[in-house]
Amino acid sequence: PDLATMIADGADWSVDEWAAVRIGKAFGPRIPADVNDMARELGHRANQWVANFHVPVGHMVDEHGKKWFAEDRRLLAHWLIREEVRAGFNADGGLPCQRALMWVMKRQIDGTIPTAVMEGSTASWDPRANTLDGNDPGPLLGPVRYERWLDNFRIAEAYDRHHPEHPTAIARKFELAREMPEEEVEALMVSLLDAPVRRRLAELLRSILGRPLEAHDIYFDEITSGRSAEELNRLVRERIGDHEGMQEKLPDILRGLGFPDDDAEFLGRRVQVEIARGSGHAMRPAMPEYSAWLRTNSLPDELGWDGFDTAMHELGHNLEQLISTHWVPRPALRNVPNTACTEAFAFLYQSKAADVLGLEPEADAPPAWAIDSIQTMLAACQIAGPALVDLHAWRWLYDNPDCTPDTFRDAVIRIAGELWDRFYAEDFGADPYHILAAYQHMVAHALYLPDYVIGHVQSQQISAHMRNRDLAAETRRICSIGRLTPDLWTRTAVGSPISVEPMIKDVEAALDLMAT
Repeated sequence: PDLATMIADGADWSVDEWAAVRIGKAFGPRIPADVNDMARELGHRANQWVANFHVPVGHMVDEHGKKWFAEDRRLLAHWLIREEVRAGFNADGGLPCQRALMWVMKRQIDGTIPTAVMEGSTASWDPRANTLDGNDPGPLLGPVRYERWLDNFRIAEAYDRHHPEHPTAIARKFELAREMPEEEVEALMVSLLDAPVRRRLAELLRSILGRPLEAHDIYFDEITSGRSAEELNRLVRERIGDHEGMQEKLPDILRGLGFPDDDAEFLGRRVQVEIARGSGHAMRPAMPEYSAWLRTNSLPDELGWDGFDTAMHELGHNLEQLISTHWVPRPALRNVPNTACTEAFAFLYQSKAADVLGLEPEADAPPAWAIDSIQTMLAACQIAGPALVDLHAWRWLYDNPDCTPDTFRDAVIRIAGELWDRFYAEDFGADPYHILAAYQHMVAHALYLPDYVIGHVQSQQISAHMRNRDLAAETRRICSIGRLTPDLWTRTAVGSPISVEPMIKDVEAALDLMAT
């Protein structure tokens, strides 16, 4: 059946009928070997470029000429650049560093990082002026980012002719992989960004930061008093240690989150923790006999808060992966409907990171549900912009298939600017960095970003459903539903379809509570 039939009739199908549907849909077009070989080669090249794009910041200077990092420090774009910007919200006098890092991000986006910087120059790099020791920086990287992005478009074009019913990467992503109509997903993201409650959220951020908002403040999503990076790293060092300590403590972590002993042992001993070369990652077991993989980042000889926070996100994926492998009603229904469903549990368990470390909220802090609701909406709104850039950029590619890397770069920057002006400028002012185009997923993981937005929305719905319910028991129940459509899966999980309305209502209630 096609997607429309699955959405219209799927609620009336039995488990056996759904299993038959999944078995039938496991077969697709016959792709020639040379096309698959080309896809593997170009896809690997794009992935490796992203995984290895670490920007040296040891000699970066801010607008006052101050250096902020150890000489050998390199930051994986965009992930660790963004995380250091976030760390600046809790650092005394951190604003100049944040601004300098945003200029680094801007130059990552438009390809104007000096080649000498990437090759290890020890000259002081002012990323705003783009000078080395005050002088012309020499050759720049150029549009290599967009060359790698176009690699994935060439892969898509090669596959298009073998998918007559879904002749674009966009159609295949939404109708085959995501199983949600493109128009429905775009409307969900737009309705989120158009929500009037965002004006109240912006006012809250201004009151917390004590200044007018700037473009990088879209990354601010911790509305309670943040602890310093040093304190958080110390707590992780004491309670977790390194990635091997995380591995050993997984069953205890799950027990602390309410899992029965048997489930905690079963799940915790089936997650293999490793340090990633690039960004954090979770991989489901290829067979029930295998373990799931959890990959995260690390400081030298210790996990650190960033690594632990990422690990808790990936653990949410792993729990879904293991439960939906071992406890679904039929082998054909293993997995969840799409990656947004697994992102929902990743965000849910990432929000438990502070609890695992034993961090207690301040005595006068709002209820946890109120804080989580606001922070979830801030995170969803932050990534909805990049997700729309991703979608609009792919539409542009299909309208301009003969573009060059330079013209494609210019189009992406224009799209990012237009979306910024429509959805963000009112609250966050001008954006000189093209910030909505920063996410490297766009380069190597085509059209993935909308899954994060849907995942935040579903995570909020699931979190609201789980209030006053057993987290572990509901995690097992929901992740055992099996691979239905996302709409039916969500209705079965929480009793309502995928919608931003529960998030908006929760945020309005949370803001009202905090105002009293």
